[in-house]
Amino acid sequence: MAIDAQAIVLRSTVPSPPGSRIEGTVLAARPATLRIKVHASSKQPEGDFVLQGRPLDLSRETRAAIEELVGAKPG
Repeated sequence: MAIDAQAIVLRSTVPSPPGSRIEGTVLAARPATLRIKVHASSKQPEGDFVLQGRPLDLSRETRAAIEELVGAKPG
């Protein structure tokens, strides 16, 4: 999983077509709900999918939880 101001990349067990809006839970020290609008979905050799998209309605708390999970520096 990776995140910046306008984009997010994550792995999923379920594909999602471009333009779809999906919601999931980030299981971290501070669990948070994450909604994204998918821009691309590609199947990986392991059988899961890499989804690229834009976060929707991302609160500071949710961004902090994701950054903590992936080890990103807040910015």
